[in-house]
Amino acid sequence: MTIEPNETHDPNARSFVASANVSGCDFPLQNLPYGAFTNGLNSCSSLCAGIGDQVLDLAAAASRNLLAEVDDETCEACKEPCLNSLMGLGPARWTALRRAIFQLLRADSPRRTPAAECLRPMRDVAMVLPAAIANYTDFYASVHHAANVGSLFRPENPLLPNYKWVPIGYHGRASTVVVSGTDVRRPRGQWKPSAAEAPHYAPARKLDYELELGALVGVGNEMGEPIPIAEASGHIFGLCLLNDWSARDIQAWEYQPLGPFLAKSFATTISPWIVTAEALVPFRVPVAARPAGDPQPLPYLADDAVQKFGAVDITVEVYLRSAAMRAANCPPHRLSRGNFQDMYWSFAQMIAHHTSNGCDLRPGDLLGSGTISGPSAEARGCLLEITRGGAEPVTLPDGSKRTFLEDGDQVTLRGFCDRPGAVRIGLGECSGTLIAAR
Repeated sequence: MTIEPNETHDPNARSFVASANVSGCDFPLQNLPYGAFTNGLNSCSSLCAGIGDQVLDLAAAASRNLLAEVDDETCEACKEPCLNSLMGLGPARWTALRRAIFQLLRADSPRRTPAAECLRPMRDVAMVLPAAIANYTDFYASVHHAANVGSLFRPENPLLPNYKWVPIGYHGRASTVVVSGTDVRRPRGQWKPSAAEAPHYAPARKLDYELELGALVGVGNEMGEPIPIAEASGHIFGLCLLNDWSARDIQAWEYQPLGPFLAKSFATTISPWIVTAEALVPFRVPVAARPAGDPQPLPYLADDAVQKFGAVDITVEVYLRSAAMRAANCPPHRLSRGNFQDMYWSFAQMIAHHTSNGCDLRPGDLLGSGTISGPSAEARGCLLEITRGGAEPVTLPDGSKRTFLEDGDQVTLRGFCDRPGAVRIGLGECSGTLIAAR
């Protein structure tokens, strides 16, 4: 399924919200990402759309009949505390709502005055998890990441035999998915030092981040009914930034024979904003061509439209700011910059494979891309790759060094799309600070 461009992608359109028209703004009129916010610690959450440095309260807009040409069911979904109901309504209603918000917020909106009454400054609200996430699956879709990590342990044969045939993934822990800004506690676990005869139980020493994107499922499928590859993209509501925190020492000890467990389940951070699949239309690009000699995807993972439009040109970055750097008011230090279009497997292929055995997906299910790494050293998406397993430490601007994360380190992921002929849009930030183990 290919979403066609419409008036909401017009690069000349402007909003009456002045901050949305500033060059480099993450949330111009052409973006309109969705999220959920509260006004205080004890208040219920409300859905919103991001515009400049403001949030549009969707419940307030729907209650005032400001969302023209949107049906009653969509308006009621806008009054829910999370996005799941809206996600389940499907692409036609998603498009209708996006168009209604676009018309409401544009510079020549005839309902500018009542619309302005539904706006809140972002600085005055607290963003919360945008969806109730019942299921979380994390993939391993970057061949560059897989090869870099594999070379640390299997220099002669970095990639396992199945990698280029099947999208590799594991079922994660939905209950520990948290929103950006939430502190992450260093986990304790069982791990074995290389020189020790037996493992011990202690705080993880090799704490890492993983730079990923998350896809939020919209309309799901019935159990036993796979989603065909040609229809898979239509099941994606939108994308967010995702940090798959990883305890590498625990992971190294426990992952055989069944894969990740406690090394991954203690925390996964996502950004509060969901950039819709429709907002990303101007930035669709072909899936990366496979090198000569690589196997072509099996028929259930192959589709011409997916190959032509199944990737997205999204620049992704990782920044680190230590406690000492914050105390000295030093800016965050960029560790890497990569691009999502370098992935070996697309989200459409991940969905087609995930459901190929009849597994059902539901509105709000979260799919992680796996670490986004590229062919250059600058584009390595985790410290395990950047430091070559700790052998080549990173030097921060204050002179301190890192092989893995230390308590007090703040990791921030950022992402944006910027191409000629389109207005730059951003994914906001995904940030978390590591705190000491109990």
